Order: sequence, then structure tokens, then C-alpha cells
Amino acid sequence: MRVFSATLATETNTFAPMPTGLQSYKAWGLFEAGRHPDRPTLFAGPLWAARQLKDELGLHLSEGLVAFAVPGGTTTRHAHETLRARLLDDLKAAMPVDIVLLGLHGAMAADGCDDCEGDLISRVREIVGPSVVIGAELDPHTHLTEAMVRHANLLMAFREYPHTDAVERGLELVRACVATARGQIRPVPGVYDCNTIGVVRTPVEPARSFVDRLKAMEGHEGIVSITAIHGFPWADVADLGSKLLVYTDGDAALAQRKADELGPQFRQVIEAFRDKGLGIDETLDAALAAPPGPVVIADGADNAGGGAPSDSTFILKRLIARDVQAAVLGPLWDPGAVALAFEAGEGAVLPLRIGGKVAPVSGEPVDAQVRVVALRHDARQSGLSGSTDSLGDCAVVAIGGVQVMLTSNRTQAFNTDLFTNMGVDLAAQRIVVVKSSQHFFASYSQIAVKVLYCNAPGTLASDLRTLPYRKARPEVVASF
Repeated sequence: MRVFSATLATETNTFAPMPTGLQSYKAWGLFEAGRHPDRPTLFAGPLWAARQLKDELGLHLSEGLVAFAVPGGTTTRHAHETLRARLLDDLKAAMPVDIVLLGLHGAMAADGCDDCEGDLISRVREIVGPSVVIGAELDPHTHLTEAMVRHANLLMAFREYPHTDAVERGLELVRACVATARGQIRPVPGVYDCNTIGVVRTPVEPARSFVDRLKAMEGHEGIVSITAIHGFPWADVADLGSKLLVYTDGDAALAQRKADELGPQFRQVIEAFRDKGLGIDETLDAALAAPPGPVVIADGADNAGGGAPSDSTFILKRLIARDVQAAVLGPLWDPGAVALAFEAGEGAVLPLRIGGKVAPVSGEPVDAQVRVVALRHDARQSGLSGSTDSLGDCAVVAIGGVQVMLTSNRTQAFNTDLFTNMGVDLAAQRIVVVKSSQHFFASYSQIAVKVLYCNAPGTLASDLRTLPYRKARPEVVASF
């Protein structure tokens, strides 16, 4: 059985101040056909899964372009059209095929195209024809569109947030697509529109029980797959919203009935996470009042994983002003400050301007006398689902009792080795501030006496009512 797999993925924050161009893909992950490394990466789950299963399932695998960028603002027209053309050319070179496996995000928007995934899947369908099976793995923070559902045979999103199950879900997708191509199953979809959107953290209730229940239903009573589409709130697109997607084996009425049954329950889960979090000083007060040990504070508003600059200074300024001791904050994106720290060298003391550089949502720069604590070339952190994340050249600098982890590559906090690889002793910290919304949780919850979510200013505002939506449906916006 001939299989083609490729990836084109990013998450687009249409309110973010930075464009996403070709350099953004080159910096995070751009591999020509057949050049994907021998390790899993987050959005090439189907390709990696096909590699693992090809002998067992008798697959002849052709690998196409793999391109993914750290989330940011709207992808440029040039980058979108260039990468799309290269992927489709790879597909044409691999023809004929029985199955196409795509690693997508689901919330990629480009200049001139708000539904990049629906556009790509429809173009793939034009090339391969109606009989070839098309399957795609998605991030749950997707905008599920009619074009995506109509032109694909199977769409499966990660179940977990943080996305710790990309490989597991990729394996499930490959097996289901092979079964479809062999005529063993015939997936048909049912979709429920929740007419709302929000942030759902799957490790905690009520999401934990709901996700586990959906997983347990798969493979029983004709159900092939169930996916809870959280949606991505920080994008002004027509298909903004949370949805429940069910595939059954050949029974469209059952698929829609199950979607209609589970969809309202999913909306209740979403609404349970409406808490806007504490303000900066309230969060710091709660952290300092907690039992001894690291308190982890999530600065989700400046999360690069949602398209933010990751250079805001709002929390940093309050830590310094309050003379908080034994605190560390990162990753803060500031290549210029990193270069100056390298020029000065470890142990040096120098005046340094930190952060606040990209846009007003970043706040004002911090000007301080700093001590260079640690320097590393090409530093890395562990990512999700076995992947690794490049931080570029990095510096840790100290301002009084506060250490700041400065990076040359814009990224979010995934793993505690973000800090420990730089020599930071997290056990000795009173407060650990991570620029991340939720992906930090799987790792940092293991060392935290408490985890707090801070409602700080930034690109990913917690109060969605403050965002200037124009394209999103009024009923979804009204539900915030």
C-alpha cells in the first residue's frame, strides 16, 4: 500500500504584531522531502507513525515536505504559497498513492487565506481523486471548517493539552486510514457546533473525565473516532469556535446523533474554565503565601506558543519592584540582550536593556544592572511527545534576587530543562514564572508546590471581550 505523508503547520494569532514568514519556518522546522530527522516532531506525527508501522502494515512510504513554524501573526502570502506548492509537488512526484497522511495544525491563516488547512486538503483531493484516503492529524486548537471535513476521510486531533499524545494519536490515525483504504471501515462524520470557545486544560476536571470518556467510546458501537475541537480564541476568522467531531463506521445518522449528544456536554466543560485568573500582584501575593517550594506562575498572555512576542516585562517589573528573592522567569525572547551578555561574558556585571521591544503589548523595557550568570550556545529544551526545542544562544542574567532566562529563538516553556540545562536550581526557587499557557504543565507540575495562572497584559488576553473581532460569528463572540 502506497502512502504519502507531509506537514504544513503553524498556529496563527491574527492579533499578534509579528508576521510569520519563511524564516519562521526555517528557524523552527523546515525539512525537505525525505529529510525529516530520526525523532518525532510535534506536527509530523502521521509521518513518524507511518515510519513505525510501515513494516507491520505493509506500507511503502513516500515522505514529502515537513514545515512548521512557532506560532505568530498571519503567515505571509509568499511563505504560504511557496510551502504549499512544494508540498503538492512532492505529492505529485509520489503518485500514485493509496493514502495521504497530513500533519496540520488547524488554525493556520495566511494573507489571502483564512483556512489554510481546508485549502490544502481540497488541493490534495484534486490531485489524488475521490478514491484515495486522506487523513490528517490536528491540534485541538483548530478552526474546524466545512472544507476540511468534506475533503478529508479522517481528521483526528490530539486529545491532550498539553499535547503529550501526538505520537499516540498519529498511530491511531495511520491504522484507521489503512483500515479505510482496505475497505474494513468507512468513516462518516458528524459535527456539533458548540457556538462558544475557550481554553480547556485537560489534566484537570471536568476536562479529564470527559476526555477519558471520549477515548473509551472509540472502537465500540460503530464509533471510529471522537475529537473535541477546542478552537483557538486569538484569531479573527469566520470558523472560530469549539466543535465536537464524531466519525462512525458507515452510519451518518449515528455520527450526528453522537455529536449532538456529546457536544452540549463539551460546552459545559468549556464554560467551567471561564476563570480569568488573578492579576499580577494578586498572583505574586498567592505565590509568596504558599508553602515552601517552587510556585510555578504561568504568564499565558505572553505565550509564544499562541503567537505572543514572549518579550513582555509586566511580571518581571513587579518581581523587581517588590524585591522578590529566589525567582526565575523565562523564556524571554531578546536576541540583542543575549548578544550583549555573550560579549560581556559569564560573571560580568553590565547595564542591560531587557524585553519590551516588539510592540506595546510587550510593555516597557527593563533597564537594570545585571550579572551574567550563565551562557550557552545552541541551548535546547525537551518538547512535547518526545520532540526537542531549539532555544538558540541563551543567557541567564540576575537582577537582584530575580534571574531571567533570555533566548535567541522565540519559543515557550515546555520542560523544566529549559532552566536546568542553564544551571538554574529550580528546587532553590520560591517563584518560577514560565511564558506558557499550558504546555509547561506536564513537566513543571512535577516540581511545583502550587501552579498559578496569571492574568497579565499581553497578546493572548484572558478577557476575549477586549479583542476586536470582525469576522468571527456574533453568537460565538457573544458567548465570552
